[in-house]
Amino acid sequence: MTTTAAPARSSNVETVQMLSGGKWSDSSSTRFGDVFNPSTGQRIARVPFCTADEVNKTIEVAAAALPDWANKPVVQRCHFLFKFRELLTQHADEIARLVTREHGKTMVESRASVARGIEVVEFACGVPSLIMGQSLMNIAREVDCETIRHPVGVCAGITPFNFPAMVPLWMYPIAIACGNTFVLKPSEKVPLTAVMIGRLLQETGLPAGVFNIVHGDKESVDALLHHPQVKAISFVGSTPVAKYIYEEGTRNGKRVQSAGGAKNHLIIMPDADLDQAVAALQSSAFGCAGERCMAGSIAVGVGDVASRLVDNLVDKASKMKVGRTDEGPEVDMGPVISREHQTKVESYLDVASKEGATVALDGRKAKPPASAGGTGGQGGFILGPSIIDRVEPTMRVAKEEIFGPVLSVIRAKNLEEALAIGKRSEYGNGASIFTRDGYSARMFKHHFNAGMIGINIGVPAPMAWFPFTGWNRSFFGDLHIQGTEAVQFYTQQKTIMTRWFESASESHHDPVWKHK
Repeated sequence: MTTTAAPARSSNVETVQMLSGGKWSDSSSTRFGDVFNPSTGQRIARVPFCTADEVNKTIEVAAAALPDWANKPVVQRCHFLFKFRELLTQHADEIARLVTREHGKTMVESRASVARGIEVVEFACGVPSLIMGQSLMNIAREVDCETIRHPVGVCAGITPFNFPAMVPLWMYPIAIACGNTFVLKPSEKVPLTAVMIGRLLQETGLPAGVFNIVHGDKESVDALLHHPQVKAISFVGSTPVAKYIYEEGTRNGKRVQSAGGAKNHLIIMPDADLDQAVAALQSSAFGCAGERCMAGSIAVGVGDVASRLVDNLVDKASKMKVGRTDEGPEVDMGPVISREHQTKVESYLDVASKEGATVALDGRKAKPPASAGGTGGQGGFILGPSIIDRVEPTMRVAKEEIFGPVLSVIRAKNLEEALAIGKRSEYGNGASIFTRDGYSARMFKHHFNAGMIGINIGVPAPMAWFPFTGWNRSFFGDLHIQGTEAVQFYTQQKTIMTRWFESASESHHDPVWKHK
């Protein structure tokens, strides 16, 4: 992210606005970052790095809106989300085009990510049935007990660049349905989609201050982490930052769910349907240019399948069309997010070679097809799929999150060795096995060291109704994002015991503590 001083007013790129208390406005900050179209490398907007004072005032606005919003009947709160869902559906293709423009996904990928986000809104529309409490009459003589759920308060979301629409929608629809107010800090690399969707949410008539957007870097994040009126923080990003968010947030007395990075293993057994496995691996490793925390980044070939696996993968991946996604002919894979990230990902190919692995397919040699304008993405952050063979578990490419279109292949003698390789990983997001054998699948399901498991599934990412259950250093916290765990995260439970006396002469002895 390039940081610049405030440019002259004649700048011909959009300046991203913040949303506070129902009003869109320019930040007073003198620090800005550049937003790029990764397909061309061109600057398309500048985003302000909001000051701590602006963030603090926005939090206070959200806190002021909280009492009325929390007191509004939950069914009425969800009426806004039903309207929001309709607006998102009506504008889905427009949102997807903006995701492609500022992130670089193919339109197929962008449309799918928007659809996954809309599903979370649909889930949030059902919150009235999910925050119902429990009750038991006569838990002791003439004593009734019940539980009810209350909103937590002001919640904040800090989201990554890789899914500009979907990941923010993982958070605030559920939070506001549960009666909280919300402050979103989207990635400074991709703020345009968050702003567009925020405007759609405003069109529902949502009361001012219930949903707010600030922008920025660590200064803005720290303001959210330190403000006493922020009660809960949701984060998705890299593991080092996830750890920092969790430690700093909990130190300041906040609930935190903090999802980090990953190194997802895909195990291919000798009995697997190799064509299906290769197609799944190709999509898992190179879909979204490998920039997703559920991407398959390590293929573990078991037994004699490894050589055939590598040959087939290289054959299929080498034929993928790579190039710009914002216009021109359709491609299979788009650019990575930035020039700096492209350089970082490419550097791992040199690291692998130096450590003794074999670069079977070098994505640096990919040639983007010419577009209608003849550029084909030249100047964009284009990098083709790469496959590294003969990787050992101790190598950096096997241990570190690359977050790009790079698939490392490790060879294992048997399933037990493959499971042992997985146990060494510091991460624990997802893992999949490809097999026709039920016993192997069962062993893998129960013993692999990850929280989201796939059997003959390339990307075992759960849909909105199930929690996103990362393990180890892929997640910091107790209650995960999505599903019913998200409802628990955004609410706090109260238990109430009640006793009414029939007459003044009735015994006042506490029946709960009566021995007999």
